[in-house]
Amino acid sequence: MATALAQNPEWPPLPKTGFIAGRSATQQDVADGNAVFSAEKNGKVIGIPLPVQIPQFALWDDGKGHKVPVIVIRAEFANGFEIFGLHDANGKYLACTRPELTLLGQTHP
Repeated sequence: MATALAQNPEWPPLPKTGFIAGRSATQQDVADGNAVFSAEKNGKVIGIPLPVQIPQFALWDDGKGHKVPVIVIRAEFANGFEIFGLHDANGKYLACTRPELTLLGQTHP
């Protein structure tokens, strides 16, 4: 199946707040709206921040052959996976693993 860019892609602007960079996210960060997830096990934070620019533009593969424009607002390594927190132009928050994502950097596509 060919992969297509979503119809009429809209790129949300890079946020100035509402993300965590350089440290692991906590449940309080999630509650405060600054993180999509907190990687925890038995009540202890286990996520390790990835060396990725936060925030940045990316394309998320929706599994239906579309690449959806998103903003990466979280990047951690936990339980053997690189996990990313995203938001799209409609304000929807998502989480995905590295194979579903194409990082594009901080320059508007």
